[in-house]
Amino acid sequence: MTRQWLKQGFIAGSLLAVGAASLVAPALGAPFGTRADVAYAGQLWSSLKYRHLVGKHAIMSTPYQGTHPHGAILDTIDGWTRVGNDAGPVIIKRNYGGPGVSKTAVANNPRKFLKAVTVMFKRPGYDPENQDWFWVKYGPDGSVLKNPKGMFLAGRVAKGTGKGCIACHKAAPGGDMVFNHDRYAR
Repeated sequence: MTRQWLKQGFIAGSLLAVGAASLVAPALGAPFGTRADVAYAGQLWSSLKYRHLVGKHAIMSTPYQGTHPHGAILDTIDGWTRVGNDAGPVIIKRNYGGPGVSKTAVANNPRKFLKAVTVMFKRPGYDPENQDWFWVKYGPDGSVLKNPKGMFLAGRVAKGTGKGCIACHKAAPGGDMVFNHDRYAR
């Protein structure tokens, strides 16, 4: 009886350990969208909101015609921010769409058409291979959005794949992964 109980306890304990590992392993081995990435993205949003770069009282630039995957109309602004001990440049692109969207409509009522906010934050030492950019795609409320596979779009988004943030921005001229200037080239 004792031997049978020990055997069953060992099997149950082993199954529990394997089950727990399978729950944790994807988050630990994921290329992006980990719990740490999402937590950092939350801190970044708070910093951007404090600096009026996102949220209800966000500073805007002139809306312009957009392209896929960002939106029909875009508004881009950049500056500097701090997240914990990290300080560096940040680029915020607000993505607008929906019925009746136009540059004029967005200029007059941006909150009505805002669909997402995509951000690049140069996080010192984070990912030297990709110019240390931390990538994140937020909903208008600051929640981190997910891709169709259910992965949070925060961190080294789509690193090592042929599509996504990093793959697209590698094509930017100037070596800084930024399309509209090369101020951050090393």
